[in-house]
Amino acid sequence: MSSFRRPRQSEEPAMAKKAAAPSTVTLRHLAAALAEDHDMSKKQAEEILTGLVSRITKHLKKGDRIRIVGLGILQVRKRAARTGRNPATGEPMQIKASKKVAFRAAKELKETV
Repeated sequence: MSSFRRPRQSEEPAMAKKAAAPSTVTLRHLAAALAEDHDMSKKQAEEILTGLVSRITKHLKKGDRIRIVGLGILQVRKRAARTGRNPATGEPMQIKASKKVAFRAAKELKETV
């Protein structure tokens, strides 16, 4: 008879437990907090944030770089066409050139997080 036994769940080390998934903060959550901090309605705060997002999108479409002090830089980068592989079959395939939005975090954000 073996002396090895599986540890009970309560005996397992704390590190073995999965970390809780981080919560997702939405535009509505940000608007509610902003409204509370600045004595305005939630609707007004939500309109301001929605307007900010649409302005950022418009400028990125034009190819502008957006620098938000304390947060970072958003810009559109071009990705060249390239040859890739179909993961299911392994066959080579051509991937078209595309654009992507890139974010580079500001020094202050990196140090804070």
